[in-house]
Amino acid sequence: MNERDKASNSSGSVFNELRLEGKLCDAVLRVDGVEFNAHKIILCSCSSYFRTLFSQGWTSQEQRLYNIPGVSADTMRLLIEYAYTRSVPVTEENVEQLLAAADQLRVMGVVRTCCAFLEEQLCPKNCIGIWKFMDTYRCPDLRHKAFRFILRHFEEIAVASEEFLALSLQQLVDILERDDLNVKQESTVFEAVLRWIGHSPEERKGHIAVLLPKVRLALMTTDYFINNVKKSALVKGNRECKAIIINALKSIYELTNSDSIFQNPLTRPRLPHGVVLAIGGWSGGSPTNAMEAYDPRADRWVNFTSDEESPRGYHGVAFLSGVVYCIGGYNSVEHLNSVRKFDLSTRTWHEVAPMHTRRCYVSVAVLHGYIYAMGGYNGHVRLNTAERYDPKTNQWTVLPPMHKERSDASATTLYGKVYICGGFNGNQCLATAERYDPETNQWTLIPDMRSRRSGVGIIAYRERVYAVGGFDSTSRLRSAEAYDPLTNTWSAVPSMLRSRSNFGIEVVDDQLFVVGGFSGITTSFYVECYHENAGEWFEAEDMEISRSALSCCVAHGLPNMAEYAVPRGALPLPPGGSV
Repeated sequence: MNERDKASNSSGSVFNELRLEGKLCDAVLRVDGVEFNAHKIILCSCSSYFRTLFSQGWTSQEQRLYNIPGVSADTMRLLIEYAYTRSVPVTEENVEQLLAAADQLRVMGVVRTCCAFLEEQLCPKNCIGIWKFMDTYRCPDLRHKAFRFILRHFEEIAVASEEFLALSLQQLVDILERDDLNVKQESTVFEAVLRWIGHSPEERKGHIAVLLPKVRLALMTTDYFINNVKKSALVKGNRECKAIIINALKSIYELTNSDSIFQNPLTRPRLPHGVVLAIGGWSGGSPTNAMEAYDPRADRWVNFTSDEESPRGYHGVAFLSGVVYCIGGYNSVEHLNSVRKFDLSTRTWHEVAPMHTRRCYVSVAVLHGYIYAMGGYNGHVRLNTAERYDPKTNQWTVLPPMHKERSDASATTLYGKVYICGGFNGNQCLATAERYDPETNQWTLIPDMRSRRSGVGIIAYRERVYAVGGFDSTSRLRSAEAYDPLTNTWSAVPSMLRSRSNFGIEVVDDQLFVVGGFSGITTSFYVECYHENAGEWFEAEDMEISRSALSCCVAHGLPNMAEYAVPRGALPLPPGGSV
């Protein structure tokens, strides 16, 4: 605390003592028959309402008693105490009354405190109520954040929220028409419409013709559209829906992978909440600085390569708080310990603290706001060392060494622990695996994988650790297996369509994606995905740039997500505010 703050606190404390003793007070505020002594100068210091009240020409300088309407005595007591102490206790019980009174009396410090409290309380059960509540008060930031929260968590809100059922027709339209409404299936949107109408069917059933065009009908499976939408009694019972159904059928049968689908409101995919970023790698016999983003809702790649970044491969990447960190690797000249971060909002690169050790073929994972860098090759030996980066302090901390030296391994996190599997120790490809517990600061070996895997892809998916592909010292692998920490066992899972090692691997929209890699003959731009419910792998859109030794991460919740997704035209503004 600086000297000015100390002086201010000391002064406030003195004035508060005088107020409590009723000394030197020049104002009495009467609220609900209760009178509060105060000092005008203190009230003016935190409220434009009181500055106006006490300085109006029609107000006598000698006037001491002021009636304050529309505020309870308990709330006024809190506001007066805030004026003197600059602190106020906000609770679930008092926040609405306190915010209303602070807004009325223009005590903006309390308004901000209440808004911060409500922001911390945001959840699927109350976010709509907070969004609507902010219509009345001067809290545009909180209103915007509540609206973004609704869009992000719509799948849960539409099924379980009671507040959802109280939305007006226009409010529901404002939500459903958004490109950035976060839904994996349009059936979720249609079923939300049915639930909202079913809450008051006689009053709302006519609104189906207004709401149905807000559903991206042509993105549904044909079976679902025919059996659940076209045959819906609600839809069949409304004449205006006939033309909507006909247009949707035409769009379904004419749907192609052309740019026209992004212009048609019935076929335009929603914006993803998360995109897979594929960064760097080895291409054409040399490292590359290529950066591409995969839009899972559109099944397309967007190139956002930045000339500011130098090429590197066999590195690791991590996404944390809107920033991508590019860690270690090899640039064809030296094995790197450098770390660069790319701010996805400003699209700028910055250097951060280097690792203690040079690490090519490094394994990287993120847990509880920290970045872990493990193993690798420093140009001389394979490493069993590990270190952890704290973005808040910009410092790396050395961790206990792993049980095994391993480069070209891969790592992930599950249930609060870091897992690292496979790799190469300088002599052989490894089947060994281990995990780190940050609470005990210890590494523990877990059962070996069923296959030796160097250049493997390791990822947490559906509460298991998946080990995919890699090199077993003889050939590149298609096979995959999964470790269940509850049973402490590995079991086989369906094999990929293509053999590959040194590829990117990530999970987005509840699907496991593998990206690029080396087939044993050539680098690849092929992408495929696996969904556990289907139990098989599917082809996805290829990258633009063929490469191996790349690294992937998922960037989610970006305010400028549209910059990393396939263009869908201008987004509508959220109701009552700017994006």
